[in-house]
Amino acid sequence: MRKSYRIKKEDEFQKVFFGGNSVANKNFVLYQIPKQGQKHFRVGLSVGKKVALRANKRNRIKRYIRQSLFELKDQIPAEVDFLIIARKPSINLDMKDTKNNITHLLKLGKIIEETL
Repeated sequence: MRKSYRIKKEDEFQKVFFGGNSVANKNFVLYQIPKQGQKHFRVGLSVGKKVALRANKRNRIKRYIRQSLFELKDQIPAEVDFLIIARKPSINLDMKDTKNNITHLLKLGKIIEETL
């Protein structure tokens, strides 16, 4: 996923965190805020030291989240900024489980549509 799809600046992170709606499942928390006039969605990721002390484990979780979002890119609308924050149980997930959890989270947040 290109860097233009990421929220990196602290003030943008805080704007979504404090101004957005939130939903959560067992492994992740999602904060979202609508942002009109964007070419594509933007996402910020956070995996704290409480989740995993080792940086390589935190980075693995972020890689799994980015890959899941890349695979769902066509379903996510362009006019939204969101944050995904990992919780402690996410350290035990593999790629398939991470994608399933991210898909569930995006459906809870009504970012992507439910398919029957």
